[in-house]
Amino acid sequence: MTKGPLANLVGAQRRRHRAPLRTAAACAVGCAVAAVALLALSSQFIAGAALAGATGTVLAFNYLLPAAAIRGLAILRTAGRYGERLESHRAALSAMAHIRTALFAAIAAAPPAQALGLATGEASARLVQDVGALETLLVRQSSRWAAGAALISGVALTGLANWRCAAATAGFFIVAVTAAWLIGRRARTCGAALQQAAGRLKDETFALLSAAPELAAYELQDWAADRIAMEGAALATAHRRLATIEGMQTAMCAATSALTAICVLLLAQAAPLALAALATLAALATLDGGFGLVRGFLRDGQTAEAAQRLDPILTAPPARRIGPTPSCFALMLRRPGGARVALAPGERLAVTGRSGAGKTTLLEMLVKLRDCNPGDLAIGGADVAGLAPQTARGVFAYAAQSALLLSGTIAENLRLGAPDANERDLWAALFDAGLDLRVEALPGRLEAQIGEDGERLSGGERRRLSLARALLKPAPWLLFDEPTEGLDADTEALVIERLRRRLQHTRQGLILVSHRPAALTLCTRSLIIDTGAAWPEAA
Repeated sequence: MTKGPLANLVGAQRRRHRAPLRTAAACAVGCAVAAVALLALSSQFIAGAALAGATGTVLAFNYLLPAAAIRGLAILRTAGRYGERLESHRAALSAMAHIRTALFAAIAAAPPAQALGLATGEASARLVQDVGALETLLVRQSSRWAAGAALISGVALTGLANWRCAAATAGFFIVAVTAAWLIGRRARTCGAALQQAAGRLKDETFALLSAAPELAAYELQDWAADRIAMEGAALATAHRRLATIEGMQTAMCAATSALTAICVLLLAQAAPLALAALATLAALATLDGGFGLVRGFLRDGQTAEAAQRLDPILTAPPARRIGPTPSCFALMLRRPGGARVALAPGERLAVTGRSGAGKTTLLEMLVKLRDCNPGDLAIGGADVAGLAPQTARGVFAYAAQSALLLSGTIAENLRLGAPDANERDLWAALFDAGLDLRVEALPGRLEAQIGEDGERLSGGERRRLSLARALLKPAPWLLFDEPTEGLDADTEALVIERLRRRLQHTRQGLILVSHRPAALTLCTRSLIIDTGAAWPEAA
């Protein structure tokens, strides 16, 4: 992995999990040594037993000590493999959890244009799939120690026959690892293509599933299935190409192992039969001990591609956190054309105008979901362009035009606005949003599950739940974007009357975007944006 923020993050996790990674390395070394010694001793034992039977010296053959050693080595190999897998994966899974948390925090802290521009499916692919590809960086760490231990123990055991056997074993081991590394370099492009194809498939599937009702209404299910099939075919092609190269690597390793065994057997002809058998199978076990390292080379392309996709998230400049704290909660808005609108705390402003003029953009700039130009907006004399996002957002409770809800209960969604709200507060907010009777009728009431994005509620109910969530937040200003859209006249009248009474009680300010005349009666002032030019975007 090239140097960068992600490499630094992975390095920090390696240091953080140094103890389990060292334990995994020690277990891998023990497993590798035991595996080489087990195969070598087994071959020597079988050859010795056969020789004793052929020469009639069976009664003098000591089989108890080698049998006990073989059993002990088998137990040691099994325990070492289990310990290595357990500790390396424990460290890797814990590290991946921390890396995902860091990446999510980086996305949340990124400038709004970048954070909101990351599609949901793409964000999911990066946080799950791409981070998962990094797991091998930690799991493979012990394979290097295992390969080194296998080489040293193998050379030592084959050297019992003669030095030429030891040299041949070391030479073939180096050739096999080098050839596998070269094949792995060829697989990097395929690995990167596999990672990209998997990300595209996940992103496309998520997007089409989100639009499932519209696809069904327009009978586009076959079209959507074809798009997913196309991405699935690309992923299958990438898998086949990588599998082909993996097959080449496996064939190369098998051929090298066979050549090693033949060469060592020929070089050990002058040695006793038992030592010749020991050297031959010890050489085979040595190469097998290095294949764990070899298999990891095929994952380098996926790891490199994952790092390339994740690095921009971590290198994005954080959202600005400068500027003074507002001295009061008076607002100043500069409307298109240069005219300024001053709002005292507690005032109520209706923002109207043609579609696309910038009404929603204005609210999003106030809560720092969009950047604004210096001088466009101010809170208590402090320019919003220079305020920290958390400072500006603390002034407002925002109910967006598109009500986004989390999969969970009514209470969990409401407490996003006020995590410490008690049950009485929740019911009060539902009452003011005109949703209390509907929630009372649900099985479980506040604990009723609403499904993915509130799918078990109607559109008007989702909007009112979002409104109740905003009402729970103890903010001096309320920002409502089409809060009564989709409601029938009676329900709208009920919601408006309850909001009017709440505003009179709390003295909160209100900026309301709406096209509905009934909702506009909540406000005492108005701002019309219909000059033909949208609200100015940040330069």
